[in-house]
Amino acid sequence: MGRGTMAEIIGTGSAAPEKVLTNFDLEKMVDTSDEWIRTRTGIRERRVADENTATSDLAAQAARRALEDSSLGVEDLDMIMVATVTPDMNFPSTACLMQDKIGARRAAVLDIGAACSGFIYGLSLARSLIDIGEYRTILVIGAEILTKITDWQDRNTCILFGDGAGAAILQAGEEKKGILATHLGGDGSLGSLLALPAGGSRLPASHQTVDERLHYLKMAGNEVFKSAVRAMGDSAVTVLEKVGLTSQDVDLLITHQANLRIIQATAKRIHLPMERVYVNLDRYGNTSAASIPIALDEARRRGLIKEGDTSLLVAFGAGFTWGSAVIKW
Repeated sequence: MGRGTMAEIIGTGSAAPEKVLTNFDLEKMVDTSDEWIRTRTGIRERRVADENTATSDLAAQAARRALEDSSLGVEDLDMIMVATVTPDMNFPSTACLMQDKIGARRAAVLDIGAACSGFIYGLSLARSLIDIGEYRTILVIGAEILTKITDWQDRNTCILFGDGAGAAILQAGEEKKGILATHLGGDGSLGSLLALPAGGSRLPASHQTVDERLHYLKMAGNEVFKSAVRAMGDSAVTVLEKVGLTSQDVDLLITHQANLRIIQATAKRIHLPMERVYVNLDRYGNTSAASIPIALDEARRRGLIKEGDTSLLVAFGAGFTWGSAVIKW
């Protein structure tokens, strides 16, 4: 391995809870309306996990489907990475818990905490490890159960989030195809604009943190929106420049599915028509680290990604973090 090989995506899979929560359902819960949600976000419905389902459960489902798609067995996996901000628990890691669920005894295990950019951070890290010859086959998963950290009394945030998981299997392959380049970035100075305040070493769980609803995510929507538009646009431009490509070369853009206006602004920034942009936000809402791998799996299964195509992935998340990847299929 090493020089002469590239990390290819050889299989994908995704999973989502069965329960669907529509905008009309939300109208009965908080002061909002289907029209208000659709016009401002593009979301029509989202999936909601039941009380017995944890993030590792959805991650394991997506992993099994990716393994089936790749015709590999669990014994072929050298490493498992799970990108999530909704782990089953602080430790063991969600990667450890889902490794046990699928029986991948041989695999190293790692969680990635880059929020909505987590899957692209995982792709970048997995690509590097494969390129240097450290590992041959790596499973990268984005999985979230955001509805369990959503404040259902906050009408500004509870309309946005949903649950799901997506997985991709990377393997050392041919030099001419695979992940051509990635770009990662971050700005910790803006972290307070999108955060889960309590439950860590800064604000351990107490009666006060529970009473003040600090175990639910908090977001300053307008500021996050502006930063996301700027960072995703910049990252998309940067990664294309890395490999000497332009928007003319991009067959499909898959962005983090947070808000339709952010997706449209990113496409506009790189002069890409919306016909070449994959959108499933209307059906899932914002599933954080799971959004890009779910969309990637759907696009592949619908025949929207063919051999020889070039895909561009772009994400932005809490931290702030952002990242992009160019893939030749």
